[in-house]
Parts: sequence; C-alpha cells; structure tokens
Amino acid sequence: MANARPASCSQTDQILEGLNEPQKQAVTHMGGPLLILAGAGSGKTTVLTRRVAYLISQGVAPWSILAITFTNKAANELKHRIRALLGDKAEGVWAMTFHAACLRILRTEYQALGKNARFSIMDAQDQLRIIRQVLKEMNLSERQYNPSSMLRIISSAKDKLWDPGVLARNAVSFFETKAAQAYALYQKKLSELNGMDFDDLIMKTVLLLRDNKQIREKHQNKFQYILVDEYQDTNRAQYELTKVLAASHKNLAVVGDDDQSIYNFRGADLRNILEFEKDYPSCKVVKLEQNYRSTQVILDGAYHVVSNNYFRKDKRLWTARKGGAPISVVVTRNQDEEAQFVADEILRLSATRPLGSIAVLYRTHAQSRNFEDAFMRAGIPYTIVGGLRFYERKEIKDAIAYLRLIAYPNDYISLERIINEPPRGLGPASVRRIMDYAEQNGLSIIDALCKAPDIPRLTGPQKAAAEELGIILKDVSDVENIPTHEMMAHILENTGYTRRLLSVDSPENEARLENLQELLVSMRLSASRGETLYDYLENQALASDQDMYDENKDVCVMMSLHAAKGLEFDVVFMVGMEEGLLPHARSIGDDNQIEEERRLCYVGMTRAKEILYFTLAAYRDSYYDTYLTGISRFIKEIPQDLLEFQAFDWDEL
Repeated sequence: MANARPASCSQTDQILEGLNEPQKQAVTHMGGPLLILAGAGSGKTTVLTRRVAYLISQGVAPWSILAITFTNKAANELKHRIRALLGDKAEGVWAMTFHAACLRILRTEYQALGKNARFSIMDAQDQLRIIRQVLKEMNLSERQYNPSSMLRIISSAKDKLWDPGVLARNAVSFFETKAAQAYALYQKKLSELNGMDFDDLIMKTVLLLRDNKQIREKHQNKFQYILVDEYQDTNRAQYELTKVLAASHKNLAVVGDDDQSIYNFRGADLRNILEFEKDYPSCKVVKLEQNYRSTQVILDGAYHVVSNNYFRKDKRLWTARKGGAPISVVVTRNQDEEAQFVADEILRLSATRPLGSIAVLYRTHAQSRNFEDAFMRAGIPYTIVGGLRFYERKEIKDAIAYLRLIAYPNDYISLERIINEPPRGLGPASVRRIMDYAEQNGLSIIDALCKAPDIPRLTGPQKAAAEELGIILKDVSDVENIPTHEMMAHILENTGYTRRLLSVDSPENEARLENLQELLVSMRLSASRGETLYDYLENQALASDQDMYDENKDVCVMMSLHAAKGLEFDVVFMVGMEEGLLPHARSIGDDNQIEEERRLCYVGMTRAKEILYFTLAAYRDSYYDTYLTGISRFIKEIPQDLLEFQAFDWDEL
C-alpha cells in the first residue's frame, strides 16, 4: 500500500477539533471493521468527512480510500469538506455513489478483458421501451403484464443477484414465471444494444469481482479503507459489493442508523446493519448518541416510539439542550379544520421565524390537498419537496381534463391529454381528424366523438373507441345538476381509468388511486357548498398557479415523511396522525411493516429542532361517507408528560 507522510500534530488537532469522545473514536479507528451507529442529528456527515481526512493525515494514500454515498450531492459535499480540511492532499479519494464506483470499475476492467467498455446506460424510459418490445415478442398484453411491474420484479431480482434462471426457480406465481422469461429476453436485448441498466452496474461488478480472482485481488489491494454512508439503506447487491472488496483486509467502516431504515419498498435490507457484528465479529462499535439538532423532549418522545421495535440496536439520543416545549397533539373535527389549524398556526409562527424553517410532513402525497387549499386561502407561499403539487399530478390532471371537456366544448388540449388515457389506440392523427370533423360540422368535441363512425380516415377500432368515449361523456353532460363528484366517479369507472390502475398491484398505482379518492372527496365537499362544475374548475385553476412558488422567496415546505429523511426544520407539523394513515392501513397486521412505519414516525419526529406538532382529524371524509378515525398508536406510546393536548381529551379517542 502506498502511503503518504503523516500530517503534523497541528493538522491532526484541526481534524479532531470540536468532536465529542465517541466521534473521535470513530474518526481515529485505524484497523479492522467499524460500525458507527449514528443517531439522527448526531453529526454523521462530520464524522465521515473527518475520518477520511484523518486517514490521509496518518499517511493513507487518498486513492486507496473508497467512500460510498447514496447521492451525488452527498458525494460532492464530502469531497468539498475534505478539501477544505486538507487542500490538494485529498486529491484522488474515491468519494462517489455505488453506481458511479461500479461504472468506473466496469469501464476499466472491461477494456482490460477485451470487452466493449463503451456500453450505454439505459434510463427509465429506455428500459420501458425495451420491456415493451419484450412483451410484444412474447405476445403478452401490457394490460395484463404491466411493463413497470415487470421492470420492478427484474430490478428486485438483480438486487438479490438473481439471474433469470434463479428468478424462475423462485417464482411463486404465473406472473413471476412470465417475468423470469421476460427478464431473460430483456437481458438479451440489453446485450444486443451493448447496454446496461442501473441495477446491472452493481450486479455485474459483484459478479466480475467474484468470478475473476486477478481483478478481485487488484481492487481489494487498491481500496485499503472502505467507508459506506447510510448503510441501513443498502440492498443485498450493495452489501455483497462492499463485502467482497473488504474481504482481505476488513477495513470496512459503515455509518448508519437502523432506526432510520425506511426504504424497504426500494429493496433496502435492514439485516445488513443489524447483522454487521455477526459478519465481522472483531468489529469495533461506536454509538453516536449525542444529538445536536433537537430538544430533549423531542428526543425522548421519539425514543419512546422507536424503542417499541424488536429489531433494533439499543441506543438513546441525548442533547445538551435540556427541556424544550412539549409535543403538541391537536385533534380537530375533520381534515378541513386540521388544515386550517396548521395554516393559522404557521401564520402565527411566521411572525417570529422564517417560513422556510417550518415543514408539514405527511404519510401519503394525497394528504397534501387539504393543506394546499388552506395555504392558498391564507396566502401562505409553499413548496412541495419530493412530489408534485396535488393538482399537478398526472392522474389528477387526467381526471380534470375529462371534466374540462364537458365544461368547455372546444378544449382540444384536454382531448389530446385524455384521448389515450387509458389506451384506446387513438393517437395525435386521430385527434386531428376528430377536431377537423367537429370544426367542419359545428359540433362540440363530445358530439364529434359520438359521431365518430362518420369521421373519415379513422379505422374501425378507432371509430368504436372514440364513439364509446363520447357516449360516456355525453351521459353525464346531459344530466342537469349532477354533482361534480358523481360526474367524476362515473367517468373514472366507465372509461376504465380506475380499473387499469387496479389491474396492477404496485405502490405507484396505490398512490394514484389514493389521490383520485382524495380528488373525489374535494369534489363532494365542493358540491356540498353548492358549487357547480364551473366553480370547481375555476378554483382548481387557481390552485395550479405557478406563481405561488418562487425559489428565491421564503416558503413553507411540504413533503412526505420518506422525502424528509436527512433534513431538519425548526418547526415540524406531522399531520394525519391516525390509525390507517400512520401507521398506514396496508401495514396493519404485519409486524415487520408496523416496525417500518414506527421508524418512519421516528424519522419525522427527529426532523424537528424546536417545536413538534402532531395533528389529526377525529372524523375524516372518504368518497362514500364520513368515518370516525382513531389516534395513532405511536402517539399512545409517548408518555403523557411529554405531550400537550388541544381540543379533545385523551380518553375521547
């Protein structure tokens, strides 16, 4: 191993300056495996940065250090901080994402092996085009075998390092058997294109290192020190990659927090961090339990929630900032009052603090609608991180486009949007012919659709599909005073829009269906206020106003709990704290899923620095009726002396 000359004492002192004792232990550990259990707000990034700098200061060559992060932003931040400490001495450190590191290895080694190293990287759209070609060649209907679902199964198999044969042997359904066949053909097409997808980058690197002793030993000798950030988020393939690279020297340092493992749906394997000591019995364990972010009240509340999980490492965060305001639990009568309370409270708080220091966190994106409406009424500027505004989401824009066709007879933009949603075999040329026919005959778009059998140059199937759509829209447009939500429900059902989403069981489709249900609720409430279809569309148009957000202005932040990981705010509102929302209904009855939901609650709570609110509605509207909710079990796990209740007594729920 090529080593540089150790740094002077003054530089070492600078690297260790300001660190607490456990942080120093993590930074200065030199040989053998190291597990750094870094609680929320405990200075994880600082420790990772200082550790790399310390290794270099002790004579470790920068190019022999591999520091793996999960985002390019995190990798760039790491490199920037190391340079700030060491200057040019830090040049050569491999600080990058898993995918970037694997890409560099494959480019180099494929060329050395005489393989074509100029392979292309397929993005999500490329993958969809390829899998659709595969399904077509297999004579499989995309309605029965959704391309995205197929890609999800293939991706999951690659995360486990399964080839098509292994997937076929482990298939538990006919759909998975077909997916295994599609996987094989998909890989064949990638090979023909000399391409790889993102999962291939890691899987092929692991297989290359496993199968080629010379290449394996080369990289084991090169990377004498390996650091992995957010280790609780690694999947099986990433785990195997770090394991094989560190196999000879075992100088593997992993940083993570099992209590913040919330990405199981993306393939993250909690066992990787929980069983690290089993994989490396000689490892040193350092717990970073001093928190530099939140008050002790918030930390204690979060601990009492997450400590109910069985699968976790024992640790408890503390802070020098003793005390703090109690956690506010606010129970309102319904979701509109909940949103109004949050808006009113933010207006009050904004008198003494920036709006950008306040965040609203929710379990599902569909929950944002009530808060967006309340914020617009109150004139509170906001932005949504990690998701679109409610009315800008594809399924919502599709649904609204159907209504605009009824309200505005010549809205051809809306026709172009929904003519093939769901697929009807009607493309841009068909739209043009329908529009020309409507204009030539003085007809509305709906009437022209109903007369599709008379439109020249449409095929028989196209005429039938267009006429069917016209009749569906005509049925509701001709009924006087039909409430908007009933009109919308009829369209979604009879066009097959919801049926298509239901046909594929996926988190994305579940979220879209939840959003559509929330849209129907908003329409039902609009109708109950005596508003017409035109009133609703006008209000909705105002809600989509892009002027609401200016990135140069101070705005309140809204996001899902998943998107909030890694961020912090002075004030956090965790909304919808009800059974069925958090924990989510689909997790109830599954102990492992409940533990993940509990970790999600913990992540949300530990985003708050000073003030934390839990809000919930005693009654919540669905499309069909109004139902009584139940307080989240996670609130009940927090001692009452840490809580302050408003509106209702504890026993009332």
